[in-house]
Amino acid sequence: MDYKEDIKRWRLILGKDTEEEFSSMDSEAITSFTEEDWLMDKALDAIYNPTGQFMGGDSAGRGPSNPQISRWLGDVRTLFDKELVKIIQTDAMERCGLKQLLFEPEILDQVEPNINLASTIMLLKEQIPQKSKESVRNFIKKIVEEINKLLESDIRRAVRAALNKKQYSPIPSASSLDFKTTIRRGIKNYNRELKKIVPEHYYFFERASVNPTSKFTVILDIDQSGSMGESVIYSSVMACILASIASLKTRVVAFDTEIVDLTEKSDDPVDLLYGFQLGGGTNINKSIKYCTKYIENPKKTIFFLISDLIEGGNRGEMLRRLQEMKDSGVIVVCLLAISGDGKPYYDSQMSGKIASLGIPCFACNPEKLPLLLERVLKNMDLSSFEKEFSKKK
Repeated sequence: MDYKEDIKRWRLILGKDTEEEFSSMDSEAITSFTEEDWLMDKALDAIYNPTGQFMGGDSAGRGPSNPQISRWLGDVRTLFDKELVKIIQTDAMERCGLKQLLFEPEILDQVEPNINLASTIMLLKEQIPQKSKESVRNFIKKIVEEINKLLESDIRRAVRAALNKKQYSPIPSASSLDFKTTIRRGIKNYNRELKKIVPEHYYFFERASVNPTSKFTVILDIDQSGSMGESVIYSSVMACILASIASLKTRVVAFDTEIVDLTEKSDDPVDLLYGFQLGGGTNINKSIKYCTKYIENPKKTIFFLISDLIEGGNRGEMLRRLQEMKDSGVIVVCLLAISGDGKPYYDSQMSGKIASLGIPCFACNPEKLPLLLERVLKNMDLSSFEKEFSKKK
């Protein structure tokens, strides 16, 4: 290791208060800090600096602003070796009150449901003691139930609006009768004597059970890196709602540098959430390649990539796969985050490249997910979502 690297390492170890002294030794070593070096510096400063802050802090420095705690925990897993991660996370729990929260279940029972805290707990779930696991599960369940109340009825309505009214079936079925269209088109045949409409033709919605090939396949490819905690929670609930709709085939895939197919867990959003392993690196390209095996009919497939786009794999090949997917007829949408507040942390260069392929790429407020799904299923223009996000940047 050369002298400059020694300077950089000691500066990271001893913190930003020593920057002036190290700069006097070799200013070039400090000014050569990469974005990853600054991110590592902030991650260490958040826990080891006596005045270190998880929330906010000095945002005027070089590199990204101080991360929220769940993002910080994800950064730690990405930046440091596994053995160091264990030490740093243990120190974080001791110094920031997380240990008391996780190790004393009666405290967690009194905490109001909070999605940011839920994503932090999911990051630390391997360290939760046995006596607290039930309390943690109940806490996560409260969050899931709240999101479910917010989204379920609207998502079901959006899917019905997009699919059930898209085309008609020649096969009569009382349960599939389109009353509104039948009455509207038959009103001219109103019989005054009978005081009834006598339709010349009855209209029936096409049912997925009649023709299985008419089903849409929805693939949710979800980044489980640390910065995506809130998005993972919303995505899990959305995946379970979609999986329960008979007219859709829903696939759920999670990835970091490895791939986990969670489709079989989509009966229960809490079980699905526990299948995620938040934190670590990212290989989006590898996951996209895996998901292509679920594309049976491209023109009836919707692919959601939910990621911060900080790719550790082959970036060029990732873009090529997305382009090929889109060109084949698949509806491709990239969601940078599903978040109720704040600006998402993501690779702006990569998002620009994806957008240049004609693929919608934006963040989404959870309350707008039903409208987004309806527009996607109808293959409508999503520019209004992209414009809304661009105003927040």
